[in-house]
Amino acid sequence: MPVVTITEREFTQFQRFIYEAAGIFMANGKQALVSGRLAKRLAHYQLESYGDYLRLLESRAQPAELQVAVDLLTTNETYFFREPKHFALLRDLAIEARERRQTMRVWSAASSSGEETYSIAMVMADVLGDAAWEVLGSDISTRVLERARCGHYPMERANQMPQAYLKRYCLKGQGSEAGTMLIERSLRQRVQFRHLNLNEPLPKLGSFDVIFLRNVMIYFNLETKRQVVARLLAQLRPGGYFLIGHSETLNDINDTVTAVAPSIYRKP
Repeated sequence: MPVVTITEREFTQFQRFIYEAAGIFMANGKQALVSGRLAKRLAHYQLESYGDYLRLLESRAQPAELQVAVDLLTTNETYFFREPKHFALLRDLAIEARERRQTMRVWSAASSSGEETYSIAMVMADVLGDAAWEVLGSDISTRVLERARCGHYPMERANQMPQAYLKRYCLKGQGSEAGTMLIERSLRQRVQFRHLNLNEPLPKLGSFDVIFLRNVMIYFNLETKRQVVARLLAQLRPGGYFLIGHSETLNDINDTVTAVAPSIYRKP
């Protein structure tokens, strides 16, 4: 099939689609990203325009295709132990939980392909061992959640991982798997991944001691940020910590938590 060009009107329609589906605000000038990621779907259905693909989505004739489109249009970029100060705090909190013999629950609310979630689990396993602890990873993209559950990554994603953790919790790929690593099975089994849309009412998840929502709000407009943050803070126990990306802030978004350091907030 010939290369199909996305029109300005079609791009605007996809901006609206991803906002309504996921609360994500797609900036202007991203036509190449949209067309590049969706071109194979047009070819798959033998469609002649992006407008035809959008009509397919809106018709619900292929219900599963909605999730495919969301998966393709959401950007997922992460690596292990991103922003080390958050993991230093997590370690301190895990030590406190161990001393008090309390169950500790942590939620990676936009877990992408799982690097952040497994980084959390490594700290918890190191400090708390077989004690009671839980780690939940969630994302709107089923595609990245499948990768997360596999726990199989390119080795370069682990550049910031402590060497002791790399040796203890990861298996080095050999032969055809050279240059990759696999998260050790017992650690994978202690992590739960769920498909969640943070822009919709959440199921009953229980309360958490720490919630990570890092480098996600950049995709939301102000009102969506306020709604999502309020929704997540309702799941945070009093005294719990809410962690966001180092370039993000909760100024004008939520005033119910207290900033204790840049990108680190605590619920009274």
